[in-house]
Amino acid sequence: MKSANSRTAAAKVVNPCTVYVSAGSNIEPAKHLRMACAALADAYGPLTTSSVYRNQAVGFDGDDFLNMVISFNTDATPPSINDFLQQVHDRAGRPRNSAGFVSRIIDLDLLLYGDQIIDTDELRVPREDIDLYGFVLGPLAEIAPDLCHPANGHTMAELWDAFDRDQHPLTQLKISPL
Repeated sequence: MKSANSRTAAAKVVNPCTVYVSAGSNIEPAKHLRMACAALADAYGPLTTSSVYRNQAVGFDGDDFLNMVISFNTDATPPSINDFLQQVHDRAGRPRNSAGFVSRIIDLDLLLYGDQIIDTDELRVPREDIDLYGFVLGPLAEIAPDLCHPANGHTMAELWDAFDRDQHPLTQLKISPL
Protein backbone atom coordinates (compact mmCIF):
# COMPACT_ATOMS: atom_id res chain seq x y z
CA MET A 1 0.00 0.00 0.00
CA LYS A 2 1.32 3.41 -0.94
CA SER A 3 1.66 6.17 1.62
CA ALA A 4 -0.26 9.43 1.30
CA ASN A 5 2.99 11.15 0.30
CA SER A 6 3.72 8.70 -2.47
CA ARG A 7 3.31 9.86 -6.05
CA THR A 8 2.81 7.58 -8.97
CA ALA A 9 4.03 8.98 -12.24
CA ALA A 10 2.86 7.56 -15.50
CA ALA A 11 5.55 6.43 -17.87
CA LYS A 12 5.51 9.81 -19.56
CA VAL A 13 8.56 11.08 -21.34
CA VAL A 14 10.31 14.34 -20.63
CA ASN A 15 12.06 15.07 -23.93
CA PRO A 16 14.86 14.21 -23.54
CA CYS A 17 15.26 12.98 -20.00
CA THR A 18 18.54 12.44 -18.16
CA VAL A 19 18.78 8.92 -16.82
CA TYR A 20 21.20 7.50 -14.24
CA VAL A 21 21.99 3.78 -14.04
CA SER A 22 24.22 2.03 -11.52
CA ALA A 23 26.45 -0.77 -12.78
CA GLY A 24 28.36 -3.31 -10.72
CA SER A 25 30.05 -6.66 -11.10
CA ASN A 26 32.36 -8.97 -9.20
CA ILE A 27 32.69 -11.71 -11.84
CA GLU A 28 35.16 -10.58 -14.52
CA PRO A 29 34.04 -7.09 -13.57
CA ALA A 30 36.05 -4.95 -16.01
CA LYS A 31 34.85 -7.07 -18.93
CA HIS A 32 31.21 -6.94 -17.86
CA LEU A 33 31.20 -3.22 -17.08
CA ARG A 34 32.63 -2.55 -20.55
CA MET A 35 29.98 -4.81 -22.09
CA ALA A 36 27.22 -2.96 -20.22
CA CYS A 37 28.56 0.45 -21.26
CA ALA A 38 28.80 -0.66 -24.89
CA ALA A 39 25.22 -1.98 -24.83
CA LEU A 40 23.92 1.25 -23.26
CA ALA A 41 25.85 3.41 -25.74
CA ASP A 42 24.50 1.36 -28.67
CA ALA A 43 20.94 1.74 -27.38
CA TYR A 44 20.96 5.31 -26.05
CA GLY A 45 23.91 7.17 -27.56
CA PRO A 46 26.64 9.10 -25.76
CA LEU A 47 27.22 8.21 -22.12
CA THR A 48 28.61 10.08 -19.16
CA THR A 49 30.38 7.67 -16.83
CA SER A 50 31.75 8.01 -13.35
CA SER A 51 35.08 6.61 -12.39
CA VAL A 52 35.15 2.90 -11.63
CA TYR A 53 35.35 2.10 -7.93
CA ARG A 54 36.37 -1.05 -6.07
CA ASN A 55 34.55 -1.98 -2.89
CA GLN A 56 34.11 -5.03 -0.72
CA ALA A 57 31.05 -7.19 -1.24
CA VAL A 58 28.17 -5.95 0.92
CA GLY A 59 25.90 -8.40 2.71
CA PHE A 60 27.90 -11.53 1.90
CA ASP A 61 31.45 -12.86 1.69
CA GLY A 62 32.60 -12.59 -1.89
CA ASP A 63 35.08 -11.06 -4.27
CA ASP A 64 35.31 -7.28 -4.42
CA PHE A 65 32.95 -5.46 -6.76
CA LEU A 66 33.71 -2.85 -9.37
CA ASN A 67 30.96 -0.22 -9.50
CA MET A 68 30.14 2.90 -11.45
CA VAL A 69 27.24 5.12 -12.49
CA ILE A 70 26.30 5.77 -16.09
CA SER A 71 24.20 8.65 -17.38
CA PHE A 72 22.57 9.32 -20.74
CA ASN A 73 19.79 11.35 -22.28
CA THR A 74 16.86 9.57 -23.84
CA ASP A 75 13.24 9.79 -24.91
CA ALA A 76 12.71 6.17 -23.84
CA THR A 77 10.22 5.47 -21.07
CA PRO A 78 11.34 4.17 -17.67
CA PRO A 79 9.71 0.73 -18.21
CA SER A 80 11.46 0.34 -21.58
CA ILE A 81 14.81 1.27 -20.01
CA ASN A 82 14.22 -1.20 -17.20
CA ASP A 83 13.36 -3.90 -19.76
CA PHE A 84 16.55 -3.12 -21.67
CA LEU A 85 18.63 -3.44 -18.49
CA GLN A 86 17.11 -6.91 -17.99
CA GLN A 87 18.05 -7.79 -21.58
CA VAL A 88 21.66 -6.79 -20.85
CA HIS A 89 21.57 -9.03 -17.76
CA ASP A 90 20.29 -11.88 -19.93
CA ARG A 91 22.97 -11.34 -22.62
CA ALA A 92 25.67 -11.43 -19.95
CA GLY A 93 24.31 -14.71 -18.60
CA ARG A 94 23.05 -13.41 -15.27
CA PRO A 95 20.58 -15.88 -13.76
CA ARG A 96 17.14 -14.33 -13.28
CA ASN A 97 16.73 -15.89 -9.85
CA SER A 98 19.83 -14.23 -8.37
CA ALA A 99 18.08 -12.16 -5.73
CA GLY A 100 19.69 -10.80 -2.61
CA PHE A 101 23.33 -10.30 -1.85
CA VAL A 102 25.29 -12.66 -4.13
CA SER A 103 28.09 -12.43 -6.67
CA ARG A 104 26.96 -10.80 -9.90
CA ILE A 105 28.08 -11.08 -13.49
CA ILE A 106 26.48 -7.66 -13.97
CA ASP A 107 23.98 -5.68 -11.95
CA LEU A 108 22.30 -2.72 -13.63
CA ASP A 109 19.71 -0.63 -11.81
CA LEU A 110 17.72 2.38 -12.97
CA LEU A 111 18.48 4.96 -10.28
CA LEU A 112 16.90 8.16 -11.57
CA TYR A 113 14.74 9.24 -14.49
CA GLY A 114 14.93 13.01 -14.54
CA ASP A 115 13.11 14.36 -11.51
CA GLN A 116 10.29 11.86 -11.73
CA ILE A 117 9.04 9.77 -8.85
CA ILE A 118 7.60 6.47 -10.04
CA ASP A 119 6.07 4.01 -7.62
CA THR A 120 4.43 1.04 -9.30
CA ASP A 121 4.48 -2.69 -8.67
CA GLU A 122 7.06 -3.07 -11.46
CA LEU A 123 9.29 -0.05 -10.94
CA ARG A 124 10.40 2.38 -8.24
CA VAL A 125 12.34 5.47 -9.21
CA PRO A 126 14.29 6.98 -7.63
CA ARG A 127 15.81 3.74 -6.46
CA GLU A 128 15.30 3.58 -2.73
CA ASP A 129 18.88 2.65 -1.82
CA ILE A 130 20.72 5.49 -3.57
CA ASP A 131 21.80 7.02 -0.27
CA LEU A 132 22.39 3.72 1.54
CA TYR A 133 25.39 2.43 -0.41
CA GLY A 134 28.61 4.29 -1.09
CA PHE A 135 29.16 2.31 -4.27
CA VAL A 136 26.01 3.97 -5.68
CA LEU A 137 26.05 7.39 -4.04
CA GLY A 138 29.78 8.12 -4.49
CA PRO A 139 29.87 7.59 -8.27
CA LEU A 140 26.52 9.39 -8.66
CA ALA A 141 27.80 12.40 -6.69
CA GLU A 142 30.94 12.38 -8.85
CA ILE A 143 29.07 12.89 -12.12
CA ALA A 144 26.04 14.82 -10.82
CA PRO A 145 26.97 16.65 -7.61
CA ASP A 146 24.31 19.34 -8.03
CA LEU A 147 21.52 16.95 -8.98
CA CYS A 148 18.68 17.01 -6.45
CA HIS A 149 17.24 13.74 -5.22
CA PRO A 150 13.59 13.94 -6.34
CA ALA A 151 12.24 12.45 -3.11
CA ASN A 152 14.27 14.25 -0.44
CA GLY A 153 15.44 17.43 -2.21
CA HIS A 154 19.11 17.09 -1.19
CA THR A 155 21.83 17.30 -3.79
CA MET A 156 23.97 14.25 -4.41
CA ALA A 157 26.96 16.21 -3.09
CA GLU A 158 25.11 16.94 0.16
CA LEU A 159 24.13 13.30 0.55
CA TRP A 160 27.69 12.17 -0.18
CA ASP A 161 29.18 14.69 2.25
CA ALA A 162 26.90 13.32 5.00
CA PHE A 163 27.57 9.68 4.12
CA ASP A 164 29.65 7.52 6.50
CA ARG A 165 32.42 6.58 4.09
CA ASP A 166 34.23 4.51 6.72
CA GLN A 167 31.34 2.01 6.69
CA HIS A 168 31.48 1.60 2.90
CA PRO A 169 34.99 2.50 1.71
CA LEU A 170 35.60 2.91 -2.01
CA THR A 171 38.84 2.84 -3.96
CA GLN A 172 38.82 4.82 -7.17
CA LEU A 173 40.48 2.90 -10.01
CA LYS A 174 42.21 4.22 -13.09
CA ILE A 175 40.47 2.06 -15.65
CA SER A 176 38.14 3.16 -18.40
CA PRO A 177 34.80 1.40 -18.74
CA LEU A 178 34.54 2.38 -22.41
